Amino acid sequence: MSSEPTTLEQDQALVDAVLNGDPGAFERLVRLYEKLCWHVVHRMVKHPQDAQDLCQEAFLRVYRYLHQYRNESALKSWVAQVAYSVAKRHLERKRIPIAEPSAEADAESPLDRVSDDFDLEAACIEGQSARKLHEAIDCLPPLQRTVLTLYHLEEMPIAEIASITGLAEGTIKSHLFRSRKQLRDTLCDRIGVAA
Repeated sequence: MSSEPTTLEQDQALVDAVLNGDPGAFERLVRLYEKLCWHVVHRMVKHPQDAQDLCQEAFLRVYRYLHQYRNESALKSWVAQVAYSVAKRHLERKRIPIAEPSAEADAESPLDRVSDDFDLEAACIEGQSARKLHEAIDCLPPLQRTVLTLYHLEEMPIAEIASITGLAEGTIKSHLFRSRKQLRDTLCDRIGVAA
């Protein structure tokens, strides 16, 4: 489900094309990363109309600040960082907490060494189970929903997610651990998935 992988050279060529005003270049950039932007924003905000507006705002910011892209990381990560920033500011303006209060405090705990072998999609293959999985994910705090989406759907490494969110890798691992545990507990209660 992730965007097509690109090399840093391909990323820079696309950025240069957009900055040079090449016809259709920005549209190509948007098509390439619109699903990623939607995943990030919608998982944070949940309300479809707000998410759609915020995705447009994110791409306006991408266009406005594209000259600041330094090709030090994948363009995909940079776009996701812009989308995350736009969604986070939206939640802050609405005074909606993006994480559980204690999640940040446990950033350097033994949870940092948690295995990543829990496969969300394999845990819920059937249609009914998938619906319950998505309902359970929607009950998570915005940051945990986003981290899960980036890790499991966009298949981003933890270091890249840390770069996007500005959080330490240990904090990302902690959010993954907490959200997986909460999902296991919820799914076990609802549909009998073994914890």
